[in-house]
Amino acid sequence: MSYVTIHGKARLLAPALLAVALAACSGKDDSTPAAAAGTPAGPAATPAEPAVSAKVQSMGTDQLRDSASTALRENRMYAPAGDNAMEYYLALRDKLPDDAAVKSALTDLQPYTLIAAEQSLAREDFPEAQRLVALIEKVDPSAPALPRLKQGITRGMEVAVKRTQEETDKVKKDTEDRAKQLVEQQRLAQQQAAEANAAQQLAARQEAARKESERLEAERQAAAKREADARTAAQQVAAAPKPAAAAPTLRAVSTPAPRYPADALRSGTSGEVLVELTVGTDGSVTDARVLRANPPRVFDREALNAVRRWRFEPISSPTTTRRTLAFQPNQ
Repeated sequence: MSYVTIHGKARLLAPALLAVALAACSGKDDSTPAAAAGTPAGPAATPAEPAVSAKVQSMGTDQLRDSASTALRENRMYAPAGDNAMEYYLALRDKLPDDAAVKSALTDLQPYTLIAAEQSLAREDFPEAQRLVALIEKVDPSAPALPRLKQGITRGMEVAVKRTQEETDKVKKDTEDRAKQLVEQQRLAQQQAAEANAAQQLAARQEAARKESERLEAERQAAAKREADARTAAQQVAAAPKPAAAAPTLRAVSTPAPRYPADALRSGTSGEVLVELTVGTDGSVTDARVLRANPPRVFDREALNAVRRWRFEPISSPTTTRRTLAFQPNQ
């Protein structure tokens, strides 16, 4: 295929879109003439690889023509790297610097490459944007859009690096926060476990204290009961009647008989009187009283008069005794 055919093919691919792209690029450059002409565009990132791959550069002119024609037919104007019309035409221009058709083809392809560079920059595909910018710069080092594109790549990469750093810092901070939260959760878990253990120990101590208090109260009540039982027993012992001491033996010295009442004697009345008498230590009767008389009040006086005259041998302590006096008229 001749250069004219290739050049014609390239012109067929440059419709109104090319005019729009050129107008857009021209408008953007006019808005910042100082930055494009006088001020450096910032630290522009240069591609690690040359604009035209070594493989393409090593191809001969005929092979380059054929490859460029095929790339145009398959719409590979600027991509993929190492197999696109731009690289093939640039390699042809290096080999044929005065070929007008090659220059025209590059001029026609440049706006498409510019648009692709803008799109790569917009989606933050900086390696692709750098590769396309390198193609544009090789076609025309003084292209008006180059400073803006390079500055956009530099700023975009800075923003991307900053965003990546911020995301890294955020991930790091989130990781640190999660680690702190985990540590805090572990601390709280340990604190809760310690508090639960302390509560269990306190409950155990309180239960032990309660049981000890119950034991002491039971012992106190038992001691109080024993003391009360002892007091009751002592009171019962104290209240129990003491066995009477053995009464001293009374030995009568004089026991005159009672005088028989005249009325009872005339009527032939008989009877008896039970007298209780107390004998003093000297043997005399200190007290006497009638306990029972039959018949009543007939022989009482004479019985008492007779008992009060009785005498006994002296004794160690006063003694009370009982005597029955009988009254018979025939005696």
